[in-house]
Amino acid sequence: MYRDAGVRPMAAVIPLDALLEWPVRSRGTAADSEGRRVEQPSFEDFVVARSRQLQRTAYLLTRDHQLAQDLVQTTYAKVWPAWTRIRDDPEAYVRRVMLNTYTSWWRRKWRGETPTEELPDDGQAGGQGQIEDRAGLMAALGRLPARQRAVVVLRYFDDLSEAETARVLNCTAGNVKSQASRALAKLRVDPALLDSGRERGTSA
Repeated sequence: MYRDAGVRPMAAVIPLDALLEWPVRSRGTAADSEGRRVEQPSFEDFVVARSRQLQRTAYLLTRDHQLAQDLVQTTYAKVWPAWTRIRDDPEAYVRRVMLNTYTSWWRRKWRGETPTEELPDDGQAGGQGQIEDRAGLMAALGRLPARQRAVVVLRYFDDLSEAETARVLNCTAGNVKSQASRALAKLRVDPALLDSGRERGTSA
């Protein structure tokens, strides 16, 4: 289930070595929404396996590396006390907490973003054109409303289905679809992405 096992997580608000010492280390079972017993990963296993992907999601939301680390670690600190009570997919629960935390930061009118063109390392090399495309994308994402940005990140970067995205955001699949449609319409006419496309056409 967790394909990124073996990734060394980053430290931020709470050092991960401290998080991993918290006493939720053994695998257990929990009842899903239909009352069936399902095996749950330990908190330690989850942190090790999913930190890279969650870090990338957090960066796409905040557009700032340090704040992305803060967001992931704040999320871990919130979910740890409830870990053994999580029902169904723990990743959906963790992502929901992360999105709610991000939204609460946004609603407090925080505007400290310092976007860069670099996404967290995904192991793929890129040339100057890719760097410029990423810079344009980060700028365009930053101009979306927080909810629309979250939908775009979950649907098109994290590759969640409409139903999975709705579960994370605690809304209907129809709402996800409409938010995605509005967001994509804005991105199609965003100056940063239009400029990037024109530059690629000129250099071709």
